[in-house]
Amino acid sequence: MIAYVIGLDFGTDSVRAVLVDASNGRELAQSVFTYPRWQAGLHCHPARNQFRQHPLDYIEGLETTIRAVLAASPEVDAADVRGIAVDTTGSTPVAVNADGVPLGLTPAFADNPNGHFVLWKDHTAVAEADEINQKARTWAETHPDEGDYTRFEGGIYSSEWFWAKIMHIVRTDEAVAQAAHSWMEHCDYIPLLLTGSSLADLKRSRCAAGHKALWHEGWNGLPSEAFLTYLDPKLAGLRDRLFSDTYTADQSTGTLSAEWATRLGLTTDTVVAVGTFDAHAGGIGGQIEPYSMVKVMGTSTCDMVVAPTADVADTLVRGICGQVDGSIVPGMLGLEAGQSAFGDLLAWFRRVLEWPLRLVDSSGTLSDEQKTALRQDIASRLMGELSTAAEAVDPELSSVLALDWVNGRRTPDANQTLKGAITGLNMGTGAPEIFRALVEAICFGSRTIVERFEGEGIPIRQVIGLGGVAKKSAFVMQTLADVLNRPIKIATSEQAPALGAAMYAAVAAGIHPDVPTAMQAMGSGFDATYTPIPANADRYERLFQRYKALGQFVEQNGK
Repeated sequence: MIAYVIGLDFGTDSVRAVLVDASNGRELAQSVFTYPRWQAGLHCHPARNQFRQHPLDYIEGLETTIRAVLAASPEVDAADVRGIAVDTTGSTPVAVNADGVPLGLTPAFADNPNGHFVLWKDHTAVAEADEINQKARTWAETHPDEGDYTRFEGGIYSSEWFWAKIMHIVRTDEAVAQAAHSWMEHCDYIPLLLTGSSLADLKRSRCAAGHKALWHEGWNGLPSEAFLTYLDPKLAGLRDRLFSDTYTADQSTGTLSAEWATRLGLTTDTVVAVGTFDAHAGGIGGQIEPYSMVKVMGTSTCDMVVAPTADVADTLVRGICGQVDGSIVPGMLGLEAGQSAFGDLLAWFRRVLEWPLRLVDSSGTLSDEQKTALRQDIASRLMGELSTAAEAVDPELSSVLALDWVNGRRTPDANQTLKGAITGLNMGTGAPEIFRALVEAICFGSRTIVERFEGEGIPIRQVIGLGGVAKKSAFVMQTLADVLNRPIKIATSEQAPALGAAMYAAVAAGIHPDVPTAMQAMGSGFDATYTPIPANADRYERLFQRYKALGQFVEQNGK
């Protein structure tokens, strides 16, 4: 049977679509759309840790990429595209009206940042996250029948997550608080849009709700109305306008509406799967197995682990981003951890180095064409040249040590108030030495996550890398293998989260009976393995102890 599926992966900077043969996972076409309003910095204020995204970036990207992959595959009949699945960043919620329309798409809130999607990396709700943690402990003491609602979230609620962001906005923007009928995650909004469903009928993501919104089967859904009102009276009544049940990403939430079938060039028989988060779909695209850690490495990292529920039993892993039944592979427990900055840390250093290039624009000795060419040439070569130079640094002659918390710490033990640090500078320190220390720092941050899992009784039997950093930087990946002192397999697919979404779509559309079968049939395998170099691993064992000591010092003295 001829059957195709589409996986849509909404990342931080862009959305990408892949058109996939559901029988064997062959990727017929892919398309990437960069968000124009995001690139222009609309509604963002980095110095305040405010990062918002416009719904039109998502909507335009959705339509553009799907039409592009279909146009690139004229042999594919629209009727044979059986399913679509969507993954997104998260927690990236938005306030919506009773029709499920984001407030930012209505005239009254078009220019209000609080009416747009609050991106995962927005850290404006640090105070609210602290308050949630404090009140969750107090509530557990006075309501032992309900207990600590953060206990399946690693015991620490983060400013990157659903309730903290909602609390912050309803406290600081009365107009949005009054106009918001409900709130939705980005991964729930796109299926709502595509199906034309109502808020009441939409199947909400188990992944998003369990990892970010304190949803759990043990207390029949979201936290109690009494607890939410205790967090803030402005949350009163919201629980009833949200959801009770959640669904795994292999299930259908409906089919394309007539409007969107026309806009995309597909049919109303195309099944739309329940939404999920990008890293969790990446775990599927990376062919995750029990006790594998799939590291999705881009601007940040998400480290995904699955384990048989019976094995984990009552084990609660401290300081991670939640453990949720079925959030990655239905029928297994999904555990999430990650770093708030990975590629972002290296991108920060790149921006620092590129600062003098602004002087090029005011140069009177170059033509406009020469200025553009110079900028493009430097941008295309900078990271490659820097990596080569950093790799050549003699580590015995460099004392530079860095801490990777420039965007706070996600795990273990979320704390978004923490800052990064660089120490050990001297007059011989140059950009390559600093860059090498930053690469080592993000790898040390990864190691702390592995150690937390294993220290809590969750073994990590193999590491799988995917994402932009994994595919593009051999220097970073070799350093990571050396720091972890274990091999790292690199997934072949350039678009593993989108491929994973396509696998979910294939199950939702009834092409494959379950996710493991879809992974086996559609997986693209691995095209590289980085093996630790013993001498480097020994050296990094010693340096890792210095990294932990620096982290402890900054955490105690850095406020």
